Amino acid sequence: MFGSITALNQESTAGATAPRTEEAGPVMSGLVSGTSVATAMGWRPVEAVVAGDRVLTFDAGLQAVTQVTRHPFWQEAGPCPECFWPIEVSEGALGNREVMHLLPQQTIMVESDTAEDLYGDPFSLIPAEAMDELTESRRVPPQDGFEVVRLHFATEQVVFARNGLLFLCPSSRDMVTAVWDAPQDPLYAILPLDEARFLATRIEAEAAEAAGAETEGCMAGLPA
Repeated sequence: MFGSITALNQESTAGATAPRTEEAGPVMSGLVSGTSVATAMGWRPVEAVVAGDRVLTFDAGLQAVTQVTRHPFWQEAGPCPECFWPIEVSEGALGNREVMHLLPQQTIMVESDTAEDLYGDPFSLIPAEAMDELTESRRVPPQDGFEVVRLHFATEQVVFARNGLLFLCPSSRDMVTAVWDAPQDPLYAILPLDEARFLATRIEAEAAEAAGAETEGCMAGLPA
């Protein structure tokens, strides 16, 4: 599913400065530290991205980051409740190239034949919580030092991650000017959770079928 995303330059972490840190509390959306995103300088860990850096977006090419926020995933007293735990998706479950860790309320973009049949577009935005329906996913407790980073743009944007996933990032307007400006319709529509869960299971089935077909093709090429 994600094989068509072109590999970029090698990672670079030069020029990182400390972004704003938010208040304590459970964090349910954002990118997990260590996730590399596509930038004008190639793949960079999201925690190394700073305001002003240009990041490759799905619909608008390279766009400047207007703000970066980061904070520990869990800062409350006592252990993190399981309902807040990140979702671990096994390599290949969605055609992804490596194991992924997703926050439950982070919106991700997925591609599937089923989505095209249902909605006329192969790309859909779904909450990562829908991944709970996959056979190749599980909730995992956050590790020590687990941090969450949010990239903000002038308008909502979908960005590319090296693990093969695409993430919806908010606009800086959401935090600064929304209280003063007239309400605006969101640029991207997110599927309701029940539809997202169904689509996630279909994508997993599509990925399994594609993997099986590839294996059969390889076996057919072997001498009898």
